[in-house]
Amino acid sequence: MMTNKVVTFGEIMLRLSPPGFQRFSQAQSFDVVYGGGEANVSASLAGFGVPTDFVTRLPKNDIGNACLRFLRAQGVGTDKIVWGGDRLGIYFLEMGAVARPSQVVYDRAGSSLATIAPGMVDWSAALADADWFHWTGITPAISQGAAEACLEGVRAASERGLTVSCDLNYRAKLWNWGKKASEVMPEMVQHCTVAIGNEEDAEKVLGIKAPETDVTSGKVDASQYRYVCEEMVKRFPNLKTVAITLRGSLSASHNTWSGILWHDGEVYVAPEYDITHIVDRVGGGDSFMGGLIYGLKTYGDDVQRALDFAVAASALKHTVFGDFNLVSVSEVTKIMGGDVSGRVSR
Repeated sequence: MMTNKVVTFGEIMLRLSPPGFQRFSQAQSFDVVYGGGEANVSASLAGFGVPTDFVTRLPKNDIGNACLRFLRAQGVGTDKIVWGGDRLGIYFLEMGAVARPSQVVYDRAGSSLATIAPGMVDWSAALADADWFHWTGITPAISQGAAEACLEGVRAASERGLTVSCDLNYRAKLWNWGKKASEVMPEMVQHCTVAIGNEEDAEKVLGIKAPETDVTSGKVDASQYRYVCEEMVKRFPNLKTVAITLRGSLSASHNTWSGILWHDGEVYVAPEYDITHIVDRVGGGDSFMGGLIYGLKTYGDDVQRALDFAVAASALKHTVFGDFNLVSVSEVTKIMGGDVSGRVSR
């Protein structure tokens, strides 16, 4: 069991989705879970046996308390959560199928995390027993206050010598409080030692584009993304490890999934998984991040194994309903070993 904690910071929301693959217009009820980028990472890590604290701001009401119970049920540390604000953010998810893409509608304006301000989180206490701090580009997109609070955490973690990781996670629907991602994110990324993104995040956030890529073709050429990793490291010299998730979209129900990782000048490529019947792809990148943090902390210099673990873990996430990746280390290592049969375990 690892002793040093991973601390994550961001917003967790109430997720409402029509049952099965119904459209919003058909829904007579909604399935209820909770999720959000950084909380998803914490849940993955907790499932892998890594001590973790999720730092956020929740409203002091029954919904906030229900969310707290949901986090605790997965083993996520909640002692550093700040209480205040009027409401929990909500997002509505319509599950896509075949040629119909999934749809997300946000209802998070004025949420507890959106109205957070610098000074509300005691970062000294929150990071006291941690060796890793993780944030995503979703948090600074929510509001100016969230961006400033996140920057506080990033700086505090960097000053204490923690490993700082980020998922670039560009969300066009969220960046509407007055500044663009390109104006806010670089100051925060410069403190990071580990960064991940998908095939589009680096372009949308940092203006770094892989040449000759077409994710809609169903095939993604990993070799094209070495350029992205190297350009990121040139711009942010503190980065030691950069990973890119590679999703080829044949349809909403059928994706290919892999990833590459740049580390100390070398590029590593993971096996590709053919995911033919997606149950829930939301949280795929977060499950990759959780797997990568576990892998880097567990396997040390064997970064190929760390990458392979991250890709296998996130491939499994596509089979799990909800934002959280509810899988174990043994389940991940089993498919890393080539067993993708899905046979009943008795």
